[in-house]
Amino acid sequence: MRAQPLYFGRLSHGYGWIMAVEVERKFLVTSDAWRAGAQACVIRQGYLCLGSGATVRVRIADATAFITVKGTTRGISRDEYEYPIPLIDAEAMLRDLCARPLIEKIRYAVPHAGRLWTVDVFGADNAGLVLAEVELGDPEDAVTLPPWVGEEVTEDPRYRNSALVRAPLGALCGA
Repeated sequence: MRAQPLYFGRLSHGYGWIMAVEVERKFLVTSDAWRAGAQACVIRQGYLCLGSGATVRVRIADATAFITVKGTTRGISRDEYEYPIPLIDAEAMLRDLCARPLIEKIRYAVPHAGRLWTVDVFGADNAGLVLAEVELGDPEDAVTLPPWVGEEVTEDPRYRNSALVRAPLGALCGA
């Protein structure tokens, strides 16, 4: 079994990375207290489909590329299927096919209270925006919030990465 990538949840099938249901909570970050010991991964991603239901994302994380299909959000859950693709194909899709602006961010892995949190520090059109996410096994799972998170924005559609393409939030974050 291969090691799990820093920027993704679980390895399932041998023929692709897949998480049948994504369950996550998302928060604004209020301080830099999370930075000590955090591991970084550079992410560039774009969207081939930005529909009101499903989205199709192309992502390059460091030197690994994926295509991801996400279904309609139901509360804090949604269907998600992710598969590796050749890096050269991902670069071409980001360059030629994806909606603009692309999402550029550095994702940090931050352990807290027995869970792995991710902190996304956005760049480019969303510079200044910093979000923390935690993936759960079930929508009812209890979560101990770290002291560096503030307002929960899980159900605020403005903070979905796909929405940040249509309406970047960098200007609202003081960038």
